[in-house]
Amino acid sequence: MIATEPDADPAHRRRLLVLAVCCLSLLITVIDATAVNVALPAVQRDLNAQVSGLQWVIDGYTLAIAGFMMLAGSTADRIGRRRVFQAGLALFTVGSLLCSLAPGLSWLVAFRVVQGLGASMLNPVALSIITSTFPDARQRARAIGVWGATVGVSLTLGPVVGGLLVGSAGWRAVFWINIPVGLLALALSAVLIPESKAATARRRDPVGQVLVLTVLASLIFAIIEGSHRGYGSALIVGLLLLAAIAAVALPLYERRRGQPLVDPAFFRSIPFTGAFITAVTAFLALSGFLFLNTLYLQDVRGYSALEAGLLTVPMAVGTAIASTVSGRLTATHGPRPPLVAAGVLVAAGAVLLTGLSPGTAQPLLLVAYLLFGCGFGLVNAPITSMAVAGMPPAQAGVSAAITTTARQIGNSLGVAVLGSIVTAHARGPLHQGFTSASHLAWWILAGCGALIAALGILTTTARATAGAARIAARFPAPRSVVDAGLVDTGLGQVGENEVHGLPRGVVRRIQP
Repeated sequence: MIATEPDADPAHRRRLLVLAVCCLSLLITVIDATAVNVALPAVQRDLNAQVSGLQWVIDGYTLAIAGFMMLAGSTADRIGRRRVFQAGLALFTVGSLLCSLAPGLSWLVAFRVVQGLGASMLNPVALSIITSTFPDARQRARAIGVWGATVGVSLTLGPVVGGLLVGSAGWRAVFWINIPVGLLALALSAVLIPESKAATARRRDPVGQVLVLTVLASLIFAIIEGSHRGYGSALIVGLLLLAAIAAVALPLYERRRGQPLVDPAFFRSIPFTGAFITAVTAFLALSGFLFLNTLYLQDVRGYSALEAGLLTVPMAVGTAIASTVSGRLTATHGPRPPLVAAGVLVAAGAVLLTGLSPGTAQPLLLVAYLLFGCGFGLVNAPITSMAVAGMPPAQAGVSAAITTTARQIGNSLGVAVLGSIVTAHARGPLHQGFTSASHLAWWILAGCGALIAALGILTTTARATAGAARIAARFPAPRSVVDAGLVDTGLGQVGENEVHGLPRGVVRRIQP
């Protein structure tokens, strides 16, 4: 016994170092997203960009993540998680370098897509690496807790770091910070992370992948470009029709496959469908909020990038604190209480901004930011809980992976929809007409909060839960997967009681 202890300590230290490398990848992708938002006004001035151009700076990144996340996860299961993780780090780092050198707006958007492709290979695959590195359920739960806490730290640091970099060295510096961190993570991953694959990898689904990309790209392009090309123009109408056709074709094709990229049967479950819509709605609200607020604070109020970043810290702190509360609340009382509270708080924060003006009192802004941040922080754990509600262990992770993709879809839609609304309603220069043009957008965000609360009630009834159990019965779980205590997430295998950071006890409690 004594002889084995020295061997055990180095092994555990190595696992902790693997966790640190994985958290580094999460840190740079989340900080990048929030820091780039702070940098948008500087990009606008330097590259003479319209609002639609700024929308593409954000959505080029999130669209790539949403479109390729599940493909990256299944590919990692098939050819090796370390290999895909390293490819993602390399692509993200190169994309960051290219973004910092972009000579014009079009180049910047193209390089943001490269960044997004790299990011799609990082976070889901890193989570798979963590779960395979920590075989003990208790240690795995703690590791995923650290992973989740990294998100809160990143959200808090992002606006401040972005403001400091933009204020001291310009917007290109926002991308410079990713390069040394990415190279460090790449070097450490080669030394520390062991290669791993899924016992039974999911089959390729190229047709499903193309259909998903067609829906997302066509819809987002039509929303953003329609604000100045005209929604009745032949191009925009054609793109909307293409998106509709692909959206209809996707479930028709996927239901014929044994291992579809997106199984339509999941959407027959009311809790799962509610989780999907809630994820899209919540992240639509978040990305729209960040986009509008950045333009307001810097272009209208005249704050520096650093001042704007510091003003949004209450939102990030509220998100971090509420996320911890939400996990415990969901584990003990189910998803309804945190979802209803989340919807109410998001709506309240948005309503406070519906009368926004160039002279709105700063304390009112801070209260609105805090309310919105707390509301958003409450929403993630119940989304995952509803996504896996009633699902057998072999399918719980797949459903959670689909709702993870839904979050990225919401990110893309928020910037596209709300940015286009402001563009369409602004009169004269944006800094003059922004506040009145944004009033409708804030009301839409308040409506998003109301929808989240309503879904929290409607999708957690006894009837909805019973229906989910009937749907789940159609998904027989392979014994080899269940016996191993793992679930195939479509993004790697995750312990059934720690699916995507879900608190222990939640999955066990909601199993039929």
